[in-house]
Amino acid sequence: MGSLDFFLLNKFVVKKVAQYMADVLEDSRDKIQENLLANGVDLVTYVTRFQWDMAKYPIKQSLKNISEIISKQVSQIDNDLKARASAYNNLKGNLQNLERKNAGSLLTRSLADIVKKEDFILDSEYLLTMLVVVPKINYVEWQKTYETLSEMVVPRSTNLLFEDHDSGLFSVTLFRKAIDDFKHKARENKFTVRDFQYNDEEMKADKEELTRLSTDKKKQFGPLVRWLKVNFSEAFIAWIHIKALRVFVESVLRYGLPVNFQAMLLQPHKKNVKKLREVLYDLYKHLDGSANIIDAAMDIPGLNLSQQEYYPYVYYKIDCNLLDFKF
Repeated sequence: MGSLDFFLLNKFVVKKVAQYMADVLEDSRDKIQENLLANGVDLVTYVTRFQWDMAKYPIKQSLKNISEIISKQVSQIDNDLKARASAYNNLKGNLQNLERKNAGSLLTRSLADIVKKEDFILDSEYLLTMLVVVPKINYVEWQKTYETLSEMVVPRSTNLLFEDHDSGLFSVTLFRKAIDDFKHKARENKFTVRDFQYNDEEMKADKEELTRLSTDKKKQFGPLVRWLKVNFSEAFIAWIHIKALRVFVESVLRYGLPVNFQAMLLQPHKKNVKKLREVLYDLYKHLDGSANIIDAAMDIPGLNLSQQEYYPYVYYKIDCNLLDFKF
């Protein structure tokens, strides 16, 4: 992996962990930001107080070895995140699918938590209880017509079992041989027959699955958030160390040896960025004549050279506003 590719991967992993933290917490921006810490402090504080971590990245080692240490660390975080996110997302997705089945309209939602065994005639050779969704505005029409929608409907057999904002779920009993005709006539009258057969074991299994998934999600949530907090911190710290390495290497490449330069952190207000650029340019334009040409070209319409961000001084941006990152 090239040095630029590695740098971009490191940055990508930092933002990916931050974004996934936001997805998992499903909370306000401020609450999420409270969990995006580096070494136990907020990101701006960590950056402004940055000191090279001698224990993690011994400076007696070569730059290549240090970059390989960071590369392996970040790649491991990325791989672990993919595995953990996949497992949690599958669990969350399965739970959401079941919850949607229990929370939709009466036309589509699960009826397991609505109907009871006593609502049905079971194990009859001739009779069958059906469930029909009736719009509220058609309640009166249903009561008037259900017995005559087809032959062999049991008189006075309908009961309202449940209703939501728009519709009601009615039961009705009829002879099995009249099912197809009843469904056809019901559809013509804007009554929807639900294809449903009462099965106590299946309904119990659905409820148990919902409980299991909900419990598993709660069990995984805490450890996952802790892992995200720890590894976001590790990835961000590695990213800032890479920034420091790039400043050092770029400065040596530009200005040569012996090392005679000073790195510093500047945090201007947004409205003062342009002014700061002008001041820095005037101070350091003598260091790199080629920057004069590029800087002059930046305001030429139609050219997109500003993305190169090349100045007579070494410059790298540190964006701590990670929650605005989109994939």
